[in-house]
Amino acid sequence: MKIPCELIVWYVLPNIRRELAKELVEGHGLTQAEVARRFGVTDAAISQYLKKKRGANQEMEESIGYDEFKRQIQISAERIVNTGVDIVQETCRICGIVKQSGMLSRIYEVQMGYKPPACVCPSHEDSPSDW
Repeated sequence: MKIPCELIVWYVLPNIRRELAKELVEGHGLTQAEVARRFGVTDAAISQYLKKKRGANQEMEESIGYDEFKRQIQISAERIVNTGVDIVQETCRICGIVKQSGMLSRIYEVQMGYKPPACVCPSHEDSPSDW
């Protein structure tokens, strides 16, 4: 049995990196090398994210909350570029949104084959009403 944090490492964080790298390069004009330096990865890793060879996650991409997820990615990219906020801080913020939105619950169900534990399921009052 995998704990939810393992699924975050395998499925959620690569997707966050992919979408954030794409937004920083395509939306804000940063070079792949600059994004790689900020992420602490190689230029080749950023290239793979941009080509969708790394970080694709069908369960997330097909979820109801994905549009809001991508909007939050755009907000994070703006904050990183314009205010110098740390990528780690923004990655953690977006990871929390993934958990809160129910996307992590869906990933858990698909990957593990059964209902997720309570620590994965957002409580009703914590979930944004428009997701």
